Amino acid sequence: MRRVLPPNDNRGTPGNRHAGWRKTLLRSGVVALWAIAAQVGHTRDLDGRYAPSPLKEWFDSLRSGKGPCCSDADGSAVSDVDWESSNGRYRVRIEGEWFDVPEDAVITEPNRVGRTMVWPIRGYAGLTIRCFMPGSMT
Repeated sequence: MRRVLPPNDNRGTPGNRHAGWRKTLLRSGVVALWAIAAQVGHTRDLDGRYAPSPLKEWFDSLRSGKGPCCSDADGSAVSDVDWESSNGRYRVRIEGEWFDVPEDAVITEPNRVGRTMVWPIRGYAGLTIRCFMPGSMT
């Protein structure tokens, strides 16, 4: 017995065979992009504990050649034994592993806190350094 499909059912045509999966994938992609945009758009001082700090505005304004430092990553202080400089290049140890600091990640303005700071970002390709601010090594 031969099965007859309704006139508007295009399941058998090659172009529409996977249309349901495409729609689901597209919707999933849109939801994922929306979630990422929501994460990037919020400020890093979520609970406001650093609002009274006189350096808050300065930290919020820090930028490297890779973009704003505090937009995507939390900065952290680095001990003097965990960073080094040689021939104008920097290296920093993060979680026990040494990373070369890209030139465009170095913040060139004066360091108001005195301590070395790094803003690492973990992504699908591993850890990258968004910003690096050398300290005084004292």
